[in-house]
Amino acid sequence: MVTQPKSKHIPRATIQRLATYVQVLENFARDDVEVISSNPLAEACGVNGSQVRKDLAYFGEFGIRGVGYHVTSLIAAITSALGVDREWRMALIGVGNLGKAILNHGEFRARGFNIVGIFDCDPFKIGEIVHGLEVHCTKDLKGMVAELNIEIGIITTPPERAQRAAQHLMDAGLTSILNFAPARIKVPERVHVEYVDFFHHLYALAFNHTQARY
Repeated sequence: MVTQPKSKHIPRATIQRLATYVQVLENFARDDVEVISSNPLAEACGVNGSQVRKDLAYFGEFGIRGVGYHVTSLIAAITSALGVDREWRMALIGVGNLGKAILNHGEFRARGFNIVGIFDCDPFKIGEIVHGLEVHCTKDLKGMVAELNIEIGIITTPPERAQRAAQHLMDAGLTSILNFAPARIKVPERVHVEYVDFFHHLYALAFNHTQARY
């Protein structure tokens, strides 16, 4: 059964923390921990217990007072709330080194995010088989989205091609895009874009390291 949020306006930071809770809870489950209270869960996640309880309260009441949370049940509740308790079929545009690395990353499929179509505009790559998938021309994307039941698009192109890749995805009817290209793309409000920019994190590390020296 899907866990419905009490409010449609869930803070972005809460969603990100919920994803962290799932990862940490899965580690506890692998260590055969059956029940955990909010404080040790919070400590493992780098937050406080009240924050955990507040985040979970957006989706209802969990746990037993004086006992804690049943780990496997809480994992199921959070993944249901996030909508990741089912398969999500995805298309990837840009079959270069980064794209191939992502295709080789088994954790995507293990968590239900299944790349079922790969596309590129390089004629020398079209027809190539990469990790069991044939590279198709990006012009074929629109016709294949419905056929493959694709819901999410991933961009792993060079930055100068990211906007064009996004346009191909939008023309195909996709409104959810994960962009690994180091470029901002312009999309209408109905399209949701998440950015994965390694340099943002490296800049933050470089800054913090520099500050620590003074």
